[in-house]
Amino acid sequence: MAQSSVYQLLADGVSLIIDTSSGTPVIAHWGKDVGLEKFQDELPNLLSESIPYASIDQPESPGVWRENSRGFLGRPALAGHRAGQDWSPRFEIKTIENDSSHLSFLSEDSSAGLEVSVSYQMLPSGVVLVSQSVMNTGDKDYALEQLLTWLPIPDQATETIDFTGRWVLERQPQRRKIQSGTWSREVREGRTSHDYTIVQLATTEGANYQQGEIWSTGLMWSGNTRHLVERLPTGRTHLGAGELLLPGEMILKPGQSYTAPTVVATYSFAGIDQISDRIYRWLRTRENHPTAIRPRPITLNVWEAVYFDHNLEKLIQLADVAKEVGVERMVLDDGWFGSRRTDSAGLGDWVVSKDVWPDGLGPLVDRVKSNGMEFGLWFEGEMVNADSDLYRAHPEWILKTGNRIPPEARHQQVLDLTHPGAFEHVLDSVDAILSKNDISYIKWDHNRVLTEPSHLGQAAVHNQTLAIYRLFDELKRRHPGLEIESCSSGGGRIDLGMAQHVDRFWTSDSNDALERQYIQRYTQIAIPPELLGSHIGPTLGHITGRTHRLSFRAITALFGHAGIEWDLTETNEQERAQLKSWTDYYKKNRSLIHSGKIVRVDQPDETTFVHGVVAQDQSRALFAFVQLRPATGTAPASIRLEGLEPSATYRVVAEQPAGEAMFMSQKSPGWLTGAVLTGEALSRIGLRPPILAPENAILIAIEKTKS
Repeated sequence: MAQSSVYQLLADGVSLIIDTSSGTPVIAHWGKDVGLEKFQDELPNLLSESIPYASIDQPESPGVWRENSRGFLGRPALAGHRAGQDWSPRFEIKTIENDSSHLSFLSEDSSAGLEVSVSYQMLPSGVVLVSQSVMNTGDKDYALEQLLTWLPIPDQATETIDFTGRWVLERQPQRRKIQSGTWSREVREGRTSHDYTIVQLATTEGANYQQGEIWSTGLMWSGNTRHLVERLPTGRTHLGAGELLLPGEMILKPGQSYTAPTVVATYSFAGIDQISDRIYRWLRTRENHPTAIRPRPITLNVWEAVYFDHNLEKLIQLADVAKEVGVERMVLDDGWFGSRRTDSAGLGDWVVSKDVWPDGLGPLVDRVKSNGMEFGLWFEGEMVNADSDLYRAHPEWILKTGNRIPPEARHQQVLDLTHPGAFEHVLDSVDAILSKNDISYIKWDHNRVLTEPSHLGQAAVHNQTLAIYRLFDELKRRHPGLEIESCSSGGGRIDLGMAQHVDRFWTSDSNDALERQYIQRYTQIAIPPELLGSHIGPTLGHITGRTHRLSFRAITALFGHAGIEWDLTETNEQERAQLKSWTDYYKKNRSLIHSGKIVRVDQPDETTFVHGVVAQDQSRALFAFVQLRPATGTAPASIRLEGLEPSATYRVVAEQPAGEAMFMSQKSPGWLTGAVLTGEALSRIGLRPPILAPENAILIAIEKTKS
């Protein structure tokens, strides 16, 4: 609503207040609703700063563009130049558009030949989508170096949390005090990477999952990125985010414009879990969000069962056991095409191998379908092996600088999807396979970083990223109902941009249940469980060599888009019965897991996790109690269960759908077989936990009583 020069967006207790009295948009407040209507006339006085000695005599608020021309000395939002000129603009508002959920500002500097716009959309969940663009209105080329989105955070925000990682150990949290200067997390892989933070959080001191204020920013982008936190010598602090542009990547010709990736800004007054809840509610409004179409099917991927050894007889055996244990989708992984018998050849030749599949994929597809399952297939369309028919025919179709060939990674080069011929080759090849076979799902891999990513000598990560979005969207247009899983050596391309185009992420190449407890926990800060592939791996983990009980692997895999990555032909009768019990349990509870509020209970003992989902109406909940390492005390800390209706009564019972955990006690607590307690009691007192061996877990099923 407009009030003189002051504008406010408000939803679900979140307020964004913008003042324009200085001629530029100034974010006066982003956080909890403060009742602006009661003091709006005092806002100028509230925002006025003292003027210290050794400062500019009449400082101006730099606003969202942070111009040096207004006396701002931090990192600007816009950086660029026109052959060394027009590098320091001063933007004045030209037009303003607003309604109850949307604000946009168009500003210009006619002397610098630049026009900029910024828009803020407040969603019902309290998430703010921030979009920016710049247009070259001059008569010469403009070299754009950056267009960042900055949001102020209040002085009480004293810490940041972001996430780091590597292959098979993605998204590990790191927490630090905010100090003077600029902290920058940059990704230069050409994809968002295993080290990508997805969102960056700023918090009040000691904030945790249930308590404290949190401000977060994330990018709807899958290429190079930059997340920043800047504390100026004045003491004021801002969060920043934007695309990391390579040198010369964005040269705007007269009349051309650049639109920056949208920033997803989220605020919570109730801990990290409220950040997750707001983002989930937004992502779940996507028109073709998978759960809006149907329940998420149990998926068997056969990579760790057969690797490159494709044998129809073995795969049919797998399909038959999969049917027996309740699998709903079977995915054939790498090795079905061209000369692809190892990872060093054939990539790019998307034709079914006559050597391995003399009768095509039809016999396997038919068996899978007759067993009542869907069929899925693996592709890695953005890459090419030098030892391939495609590369021999079109060596010019790779990203490279000049005549220099980039170093190989995994025996691969990167196809230049900005080249029309390369794009059409990939699109038409995949389309042909999908058109000939009854394939409703593709697993799309991306196994190498981009080095020297250039098209005709100019950096091309931005356009390469747009190309893969366009390719995915076109495949879905041609094949209605097609689902796409984004895999990138596991979790190397999981971000809020790709979440608009795909239906599932492969969370990590590690199926080790202990590692997955951590990886899934922190990935789910921003990505809801229905979008995260979480599979039961083999008894002996292929990545870590650890051995885990089936009960632990199954409970870990339950809290996601569940599946199996295991040679089921090696299972015994008992394991198959337990798998069938588990798939039945998942099917019974997946609607809750994929729609409820995520709850991560802060434990005083770091050797345990307590996490789960609570139905939106608080009628049901499902929690896991996970013993990660040996408990520090003989009597572990109580299991407190948050998120329930305090005055309601609930029946709680322990459940073990895939075999028993390993208990280390003479006697277990009585509630395991059932008890009725209030939501308040479950939160304040909690349940006395069983004593479990390390790397074991149990489920706690909770249902509101009718009385």
